Amino acid sequence: MNRPGATVTAAGALLALLCQGTATAQEEERAVREVSGGYASWGPTFASATGDTATVTAKAPAVRGSGGRSWFPVDGGSVDPAAGDAVVDLDGSLFLKTSGADALTLGEPRLRLDGGTGTLDVRVERAGETDDLKLAEIGTGAAPTVRSGGATWAGLKVSLTAEGAALLTEWSGRSYEEGAQLAPLDLTVGTGSNGSAHGTEQPQSGTEETPSRSPSPSPSPETGTETGAEAGTTAEGGDAGETGTDAAQSAAVETPSLAPGAEQRVTGEGFEPGEVVLVAIDDDTRFQAVADDEGRVARAFPLYDTATEGAHDIRLYSATGGREATAGFTVLAATPSA
Repeated sequence: MNRPGATVTAAGALLALLCQGTATAQEEERAVREVSGGYASWGPTFASATGDTATVTAKAPAVRGSGGRSWFPVDGGSVDPAAGDAVVDLDGSLFLKTSGADALTLGEPRLRLDGGTGTLDVRVERAGETDDLKLAEIGTGAAPTVRSGGATWAGLKVSLTAEGAALLTEWSGRSYEEGAQLAPLDLTVGTGSNGSAHGTEQPQSGTEETPSRSPSPSPSPETGTETGAEAGTTAEGGDAGETGTDAAQSAAVETPSLAPGAEQRVTGEGFEPGEVVLVAIDDDTRFQAVADDEGRVARAFPLYDTATEGAHDIRLYSATGGREATAGFTVLAATPSA
């Protein structure tokens, strides 16, 4: 005897199970991940009523790099790159000093993103007083670049909140308006191993450190530069052929000697899976990359057309410290134009 009601009920239950399975798969794809390190790069400038530009100093563990940008190590948090969500605590601070005003410290930044937009909170210290403040609203930059071991948000727009504008106006004597744009902010985080047994993705290029660049995470010629020393130099403490957390770090360049204007590529091994590795060229930090599941990094960059002839140093070092390796190459004499 046919029982239509039972058939409909069974079909509904099956559909519900299928939908539940699809939802579960989507949730697994977009699972929130704890960060395993990383760095934010930011280079705002500030002026006073006299027209002077404030001296901006990065206080440890933040470091000051070229192009007026400062690098803040990630101190914890979680991300959902597929959704564009992140809650990331940064370490270090910016110390602002200008004539006729008390020093101002913007410390312990916390970046919150919800679908790529959010807020930047800081701890403000001035004249012996401390307060927590929502300094800026974060607007969408380029969509995050997602890798097996991490993700990068490049060119996030930073706009002063009413609170942030009031703080800077009171401190400097210069009028700051709500919504005023500060320099864009880049964020790269490591998310550790993705559990894949094989088919590991080689890390893509990170973002450059030049404040006037486009939101694209690809390097631009103006941030490439010359480097050198012997290829494949290994840091102390182990065999260069090893990889993983207990191995020594090693670095090598793709081309030992090349002409100005050409592209170079540096690779490294022995870093922590998912950690952010900075690339310093002649002691000038310019690029970053994320270590893959086997602790390997790779970064391509162009040379200036005016790169100086001779040997130049290149250093790979972990954003959180403790791991580094050096290598380099020789820049050949420029060929005279016809």
